Amino acid sequence: MIAAVSALGMTAVLGGCGGAGSGEVTLKLVAADYGDSGANSSQKYWDNLVAEYEKAHPDVRVDVSVHSWNDVDREVKEMVAAGDAPDLAQIGAYADYAAKGELYQADELLSIPTQADFVAQLADAGEVSRTQYGMPFAASTRLLFFNKKLFAEAGLTPPTTWSELASDAAALKEEGVKYPYALPLGPEEAQAETMQWLLSGGDGYTSEVGTYGIDSPQNIRTFTWLKDELVDKGLTGPVAPGKLDRAAAFAAFARGEVGMLNGHPSLMKIAAARGVDFGMVPMPGKESSTRSAMGVADWMMAFKKNGHRREVGDFLDFVYDEKNVLAFSREYDLLPVTASASKTMSTAARDKDLAPFLEELPTAQLYPVGKTSWAQVSADIKQRIGTAFAADGDPATVLTELQKQANSEESAE
Repeated sequence: MIAAVSALGMTAVLGGCGGAGSGEVTLKLVAADYGDSGANSSQKYWDNLVAEYEKAHPDVRVDVSVHSWNDVDREVKEMVAAGDAPDLAQIGAYADYAAKGELYQADELLSIPTQADFVAQLADAGEVSRTQYGMPFAASTRLLFFNKKLFAEAGLTPPTTWSELASDAAALKEEGVKYPYALPLGPEEAQAETMQWLLSGGDGYTSEVGTYGIDSPQNIRTFTWLKDELVDKGLTGPVAPGKLDRAAAFAAFARGEVGMLNGHPSLMKIAAARGVDFGMVPMPGKESSTRSAMGVADWMMAFKKNGHRREVGDFLDFVYDEKNVLAFSREYDLLPVTASASKTMSTAARDKDLAPFLEELPTAQLYPVGKTSWAQVSADIKQRIGTAFAADGDPATVLTELQKQANSEESAE
């Protein structure tokens, strides 16, 4: 989802005990890194959290290994396949493990107050067949960022409709802006930019009954407009959308080279550090501002293989304590996944910059993470969607091919 990159590793399972006769339990947690440098690596967050927990629980040790978002889901998958599942994994998808019966249910682990404190929409997204297995760990929403200086120089106001966005982009191009609208559809996070545009056109990845609807008429119209009115008119910059990754687009925005792009909260810190004066507005829609923003959640899950249900549950109650949820959210400019922390953040002066994103969360649309096929469908989108905007690309053809692949993945489950 959501922010920067990490690096995953694994530590040896100690068989549920420490030294001979000690009765000590060691839990293994694999987590993703939300930091953008060694100075704010998630490893430091977890090390501090674990030290505090272990001080109060001398019979439990927690080994945390933190690694890159580029690797973490694949690494956990390989660990599970090798019979070396961690006790806990904090990664991007849970449903495939839940469907195979490899995860504890949330209500088998958490105290009632902890489970009840999850933001309802996120808790629902953690369900497979109406049973919660995925515990939300981090969340974010997206807004349209714009460079105030570039907009002022071109005499522009922030867009609320597609036609205004295209008009603004054309004016920015006339002023010599390198990326009037940055469209990152490279393999790093193309599924996010894709979903934001599908929502702005009034549809999304799935139909009202929950089946995939990637090639719906609305989605085809949305992507056809995007290619005809932005990409083919040279309004998305010198790098082809299918070659432009989110991190590169964010870096270009921080250099003052981008007029507009979709961004999540971490972009605020990146841009501010480089002195970029920016504004944020809801994503424009076909006729007006998009009714539903895109939301992203990352997940905590607990594997049954090593047992330790009681110890895992007690540790998770600590992880989801309000002060710890707030500390993590504030460190990495993310949105809290619990109602108690959200309430605190919504009124705290120190968190006012996150308020626009927090306001979007209750109505935000999330990826269809409850589908066991979503991990593979997402990977397919990352690899293929950019080809729709090549010089000889055809959005309808690409969306139809992705729909066929999604149907195949769904029927194989």
